[in-house]
Amino acid sequence: MEHGGQLFVDSVACRYGTKMVLSGVYVSCRRGEVVGLLGRNGAGKSSLMKVIFGGRKAFYKHCELDGKLFQTGYRTGSIAYLTQEPLVPSYVTVRLATKLCVGTYRDELLAIPVVSENLGKRMGALSGGVRRVVETLIVLYSDASYVLLDEPFANLAPVYIDEINNHVEKLRNRKGFIITDHYYDRIWDISDRIVLIHNGCNYQIESREDLYTHGYIPSSALG
Repeated sequence: MEHGGQLFVDSVACRYGTKMVLSGVYVSCRRGEVVGLLGRNGAGKSSLMKVIFGGRKAFYKHCELDGKLFQTGYRTGSIAYLTQEPLVPSYVTVRLATKLCVGTYRDELLAIPVVSENLGKRMGALSGGVRRVVETLIVLYSDASYVLLDEPFANLAPVYIDEINNHVEKLRNRKGFIITDHYYDRIWDISDRIVLIHNGCNYQIESREDLYTHGYIPSSALG
């Protein structure tokens, strides 16, 4: 089966010890598309992203990038991953981080005020929120064709969440995005498709009622 022009991951099986976290999970993302990945704590969202990127071994997986098989995402040079942990060492300056991590789109990145105003500062000197935004922008403007964002909005003020979403919108015609976060309303608003990880499997979500049916949101959230 041909899956050119997209990140295609199928049959992911992953476990912690004897507990199976993911079982036959499937996800795909085309360039120009934003895929929202939802699920409760411990559902396996981060595990799936780590398997794709290559930071975690899977019991089984089938991965294709623009129609070609791959085993380790970061070795392709076409997949970038924002983890929940700090991305850049605290002693590295923002300026150096942009030089090391961003090529083609560096001028665009440096034109963003939250980046340009902090170029001379070390990452560890930034507030937690500003550091998270800067690191997210570095990943967004990297040369990767596909971007995995794990909890990019965690502990951020709404103005920063809006800024991140604005840059995703700006770049979406050049890249594909898979984004997970517990701010599901924000994910819902920006995504072309929603995938829910539940009980180790994935479900395509067509409406908020589907989220309620699968126990992800209460009935009060439907109104």
